[in-house]
Amino acid sequence: MAVKKLKPTSAGQRFRSAPTFEEITAAKPEKSLLEPIKRTGGRNSQGHRTMRYIGGGHKRKYRVIDFKRNRFDAPATVLTIEYDPNRSARIALIQFEDEEKRYIIAPNGLKVGQVIVSGNSVAPEVGNALPLGSMPVGTIVHNIELTPGKGGQFARSAGAYAQLVAREGKYAVLKMPSGEMRMILSTCIATVGTVSNASHMNVALGKAGRRRWLGRRPRVRGVAMNPVDHPMGGGEGRSSGGQPRSRNGQFAKGLKTRDRNKHSEKLIISRRKK
Repeated sequence: MAVKKLKPTSAGQRFRSAPTFEEITAAKPEKSLLEPIKRTGGRNSQGHRTMRYIGGGHKRKYRVIDFKRNRFDAPATVLTIEYDPNRSARIALIQFEDEEKRYIIAPNGLKVGQVIVSGNSVAPEVGNALPLGSMPVGTIVHNIELTPGKGGQFARSAGAYAQLVAREGKYAVLKMPSGEMRMILSTCIATVGTVSNASHMNVALGKAGRRRWLGRRPRVRGVAMNPVDHPMGGGEGRSSGGQPRSRNGQFAKGLKTRDRNKHSEKLIISRRKK
């Protein structure tokens, strides 16, 4: 999972870096776990553009991922490690003894042929999924549930992980990827290990065209617009734009937007680092 720097044979190659894909073991996905993705181009049912800077991009199929890991005490063998165009992490195709196949987010270090299992009393080894209450303190986890049975919602992107630092009553205390310390019910399931493809953050697209392949159109700066289009637009010459804010006038860079009365507020022990 390294990043390769290409020789500057053209202007687009000069600053480009790309993943090596050395961990990928299959070129084609499992057909039974594919679903179509309908592209909107940032437009609603009337054809009006409601989201800017969306459009184009390479055609994709969605890979159905098992975030719940709810087949308890059923060993599964890792068949392949695959690329997923819909997420930064790699995915793994696993097969149970009854030949049912599922995709999971591949943790770092997962190998083809390895046997993984979910359950309340399984060993806290890489790829295994178990409740936070059954893990030893200090365990590195990913794909963490917030509500029991709902499926993993935290730490699912490339290189992400959280650490179990303590247990208090029916809650487990996790240090999240952002540095935030929060309590989560001990009955919530998480997968042991760090999410694969940690070098994803080091990839440089190198040219505007590669961004278009991802379905992202050019983003226009607010200060380059007219006053009618953005609060930071207008002015004589090259104006700085004043206080940074959004298109709707909400201040950026420091304004707290979180609801103080949010139900999860009491579960957060300490905020993320500034």
